[in-house]
Amino acid sequence: MSEDANAPPWAKGLPKPPPWKDAGERTVYENDWLRLTEHDATAPTGAPAVYAVMRPKSLAVGVLPIHEDGTVTLVGQSRFACADFSWEMPEGGAPFDEDPLAGIKRELAEEAGLKAAHWQEALRLQLSNSVTDERGIVWLCWGLSSTPIAPDPTELIVTARTPFLTLLDAIGKGQVQDALTVATALRAYHMAHESLLPGWLAHVMLHRL
Repeated sequence: MSEDANAPPWAKGLPKPPPWKDAGERTVYENDWLRLTEHDATAPTGAPAVYAVMRPKSLAVGVLPIHEDGTVTLVGQSRFACADFSWEMPEGGAPFDEDPLAGIKRELAEEAGLKAAHWQEALRLQLSNSVTDERGIVWLCWGLSSTPIAPDPTELIVTARTPFLTLLDAIGKGQVQDALTVATALRAYHMAHESLLPGWLAHVMLHRL
């Protein structure tokens, strides 16, 4: 599919500014998880710029697990970069040579001790696309059952189960700020309202317990 064919309805026929130009890159830092590159660039305006890009070595993946009563399982953990404690849906990184769905199934088991019979892709995202080329795919899943939990050696995780609408309330109050979780929950609400999910599942999600 061409880029123009994938444009939103309001963009069709509108002129586009020219793209950024890249005269070459150099790696200024690299580890097992990411690479930081610096570029001699030219902006769409013609202005010269030195641009830095953080390039993860995996795809961001996440899933909102929805139980039969309309509750969802969340995980809480301390995050180093923001120096805070964050409530999130199960998330992780899928190496580029791994099937993304297999990667998030692994993360769901490792972080929440769950497996799911049904999966539906919800969104594809660019995360902070001014400074990183990181991309993500997120799912909804249901038909949940327990499986052995196996967290990463660096993770100390707390799990909680809450009604879906309570999660939306917490997002509105700023109590949940993780971008993938916020985007997925809002998309799940839209999918439930627009009959893009099984009717019984939409009903229990939108029914306030």
